[in-house]
Amino acid sequence: MKFLSPFRSLSVLLSIFLMAVSPLFSDSPKYDSAANGAIIDWDAKPHEGLLPKGVHWKTFRSSAAGQDVSYYIYLPPQYEASGTMRYPVVYNLHGNGKTSFQGFQDMQLLHEGIVDGRWPPMIIVRPNGGRTTFYKDSYDGKIPLETVVIKELIPHIDRSYRTIAKREGRCIEGYSMGGRGSTRLAMKYPELFYSLSCQAGNVPRTSDGFDPNKPDEYPNNYLGPDRQNFIDNDAFELLKKNIDQIRGKMRINIFCGTKDPGHLVTIRDFHQALLDLEVDHTYLEIEDMDHNRGATMKLYEKIWFDYHVESLRRSGVIRR
Repeated sequence: MKFLSPFRSLSVLLSIFLMAVSPLFSDSPKYDSAANGAIIDWDAKPHEGLLPKGVHWKTFRSSAAGQDVSYYIYLPPQYEASGTMRYPVVYNLHGNGKTSFQGFQDMQLLHEGIVDGRWPPMIIVRPNGGRTTFYKDSYDGKIPLETVVIKELIPHIDRSYRTIAKREGRCIEGYSMGGRGSTRLAMKYPELFYSLSCQAGNVPRTSDGFDPNKPDEYPNNYLGPDRQNFIDNDAFELLKKNIDQIRGKMRINIFCGTKDPGHLVTIRDFHQALLDLEVDHTYLEIEDMDHNRGATMKLYEKIWFDYHVESLRRSGVIRR
């Protein structure tokens, strides 16, 4: 089994502008359910003039949420003038925060790389994942996050923008909660995604968390009293269930810092599960790195999107 990493240390680090979360968003009502502890502001609005070049705040009507739901989309500079040309899409799931804003370093980095000719033009979509949802549907139906992203947002993006609307043109990634969410969604819906990048995402064995004696504690207060729901949301169980659509058909990249013990243990466990099932993948432990998205991006910024680009090249949707 080979699992070679495309990452390498870089001696020259570019400066990436980091924005603070607090000044970007105006105050708006938030859904805060004491029953499940998750918080989401479905249509969080940014202040004017603070979005990086090429990044747009949009909303769409969600039947599952019963209201408008916000998302961010980066469109490459060629998009408007490129006629009928279609573009691959990277779905970027943010970490554990109250809104879909966790800093736009990745979108800025992709824009710079496209302008410099380092990467081909691509679209990035960042769904609104709220806080502590882990991109799952709550059992009580009050936060249908998975349904909104998979059943509604992706079709909306394909209808509204010139995307390559098939598995070979879609990538999914995320850091921390976003890495955990993107991994589970890729395992559950392998027919939708060709390339996965789990970036320091805690990937637990969700089915082990079921405890009917602790209905008020997470994850029981979010996934509910039915153990089957825990199994259905377990990335390890989903990997085994969908192995024929994953092995040899999905490119998987996983990395985590060695000083990130809260996430590294489960990342190693999932890495071993992939090895046991002979799923070829890329695995990297970053020496002396803690749970720090900005520092990780700075270290690997020259090649940050190389993995997805290589996936898209192998899938045949780009030719470089």
